[in-house]
Formats: sequence, structure tokens, C-alpha cells
Amino acid sequence: MIESRSDREALEENTLAPYAALSARSRGRVHLEAKASRRADFQRDCDRITNSRCFRRLEYKTQVFVIGTQDHYRTRLTHTMEMTQVARTLARALRVNEDLAAAISLAHDIGHSPFGHSGERALDLLMVDHGGFDHNIQSLRWVDVLEETYPEFNGLNLTWEVRAGLCKHISKQPGADLDGAPIGPWQMMEGQIADVADDIAYQAHDAEDGLDAGLITLDQLRELELWRLAENRAKELYPRCDERRLRYSTVRMLFTLQVEDVLTLSAKRLKKRNPASVYEVMNAPDRLVCFSSEFTKILKPYRTFLYEKMYFHPEVADAGDHAVHLMTRLFEHYLKHPEDLGAKAKKRLEIEGLHRTVCDYVAGCTDRFAFEECQKYQVTE
Repeated sequence: MIESRSDREALEENTLAPYAALSARSRGRVHLEAKASRRADFQRDCDRITNSRCFRRLEYKTQVFVIGTQDHYRTRLTHTMEMTQVARTLARALRVNEDLAAAISLAHDIGHSPFGHSGERALDLLMVDHGGFDHNIQSLRWVDVLEETYPEFNGLNLTWEVRAGLCKHISKQPGADLDGAPIGPWQMMEGQIADVADDIAYQAHDAEDGLDAGLITLDQLRELELWRLAENRAKELYPRCDERRLRYSTVRMLFTLQVEDVLTLSAKRLKKRNPASVYEVMNAPDRLVCFSSEFTKILKPYRTFLYEKMYFHPEVADAGDHAVHLMTRLFEHYLKHPEDLGAKAKKRLEIEGLHRTVCDYVAGCTDRFAFEECQKYQVTE
């Protein structure tokens, strides 16, 4: 028998926890549309995101290393895919909506600027007198306004729940809402899952990239308790593993250890709080999906190590600073020459104003396109 949308909605109703977000109970979309015949709403959102142009551009946006320096380093796209896998694992284990957690994860970095967090900080400075820049808000902006592929509306017209999940920073503000409905003080379970899955993914895979780049060494990592825990677990499973494969096994174990800790703590808090609805999750006394305090103590020196030895390593910082300098000059060029913006961007000038339009355009650039534009307009040092 072929499953229909109503069959999938019934399956969610009968199998998911009472605190899960259900497709059939979604607050809906801004623009009314007919329901899909086979796909539930959150599954449909996943498909819309992965088929969008703004999602595909993540392939050529920096995670840590500027694009083109090595073929196997993570990009924003591969990070997003790994994060989404973690989110699906957590959502399935906690019996909440796997499609919703995946949709939030897939869209969470769509608004990221080129050249990683350095690019984001630079755009925020350039926009300091014009509303600033935050990649989470920009992700919502892409799926609500900037994507232009549907004939009936701008954006992707995603469900309220996915859009709310992209507002993780805003949700912490007192009285925060989206379209008049509250999005905090805590997010839905699926939003909390996507948030912690982001941390789990980069805390595991960035170490592998750092080793490949030669910025950090195994001896340095072995001074950290988290790495030793993961490596010892890997050795127990694969006692005859050679050094190279042990390294990869240890990275995979970093994922496992983090997932296990989050699930253990979440199970305890869910049992204690026993939320009976999405509303009770969002208004619980504390967050339900996060790392335990004991594990956070182990994570802290590991995170500090990644920042000091990798993210702020001169090789990474110098390449990033150079790229961001060019991006800044490109931003300034567009302010002086808005006629050089793309056709769709120029149409938004009257509505959005010069600075916001230029910000949208530059934020939407891939690393590669930004470099090409710099060469095209002779934007140099």
C-alpha cells in the first residue's frame, strides 16, 4: 500500500511523544497552499530547502578553511549534512518529529555569509548603523523573502515551526514571538535538538580537519580528556586498528559520546518534567535537550583548544582576514556602484534600501563568487 499524507500524519499521532510537534497540527504557512498528497508538511519543508538555490550555495561557503585550499575539508554544506544526521538520530531516540528537526538543521546556515564567522562579524560591523547582521536572522530572511523560485510567493513558504526553529537567538529574548505566536523562553524539542546537533557536529569534525591541515597534532589532542575518552573507546572496539584508522574511529566516537550524553540527560529531564505538549516544553523550568554539567566540564577545555590552536591559528586567521578584507572592499564597491548588483537585488533597492540590499547580496555570495566579483571589479588591497 502506498502511504498518503494522512497516513503519515496518523503515524506521527500514534507513535511520537506527546511533546512532539505534529505535522497535522502545524500553525501552517504564511501563504495558503493546498496540502501535498503524499508528504507531510515538515517532510515537504525538507524537500523545499534541499532543492533551493540558497541551500546549494552552502557547498562553496567556508566552514573553517577558505574554500579551495583542500578537497576534503568541511564546507558549510557538509557541516549541515552531518549536523542533520545527528539531529535525526536525537529526534528519533527522543520520539519527536524527525522531519522537523531535519528541516531546521538543513536551513540553519542558509543565511551564513562567505568566509565563515569572520565574514559574519565583518558584515555586522558594516551594517552597525543599518540593523546589523546575524546569520540566524538572515537564514529566516532567505526562506521568507529572498529566495525567488515559486510563482505564487517569495521565499520557500515554510511552516511556522521550521521558521521558529531558525530563531534560536531571538527565542531567548523575553516575549519573543514569530507572527504573533511565542517562540520561547525555550524552543520546541525539535529546535533544541537542532541547536545541540550543530555543536556536536562541529566539535567532532573540526578536529579531523585540523589534523588533516597539520594545525594540530594527535599528541596535543591526547592531552584533552574528551579526546582520550573517545580514543580509548575506539581502541576497545578496534584493538588491532592502525594509527590512521584509529584517528577516524576516534572522531566518530566523538559524535557517539556527545550524542550519548545528550540523550542520557534529556531522558532524565523528560522523566522529571513529564511535558504533555509542545507548550510545556517551551515553558519548562529548564532546557530539556543539552549536555550534562559533567560533560560540559570535559567539553570546555576541548573547545578552548579548538579556538586557540585552530580557529585562531595564524594560517587560518591570515587567510580568513585576507578574504574578509576583500569582502569588505566588495561591499563598499556595491554601495558606490549599485548598478553592479545582480538583477534581482537591484529590484529590491527601493523596498529594502541600499545597505540592506547590498548586505543581502554579499551575504548570499559564495566564497568563490565573492573572489570572482573582486577580480571583475578590480577590488584588491
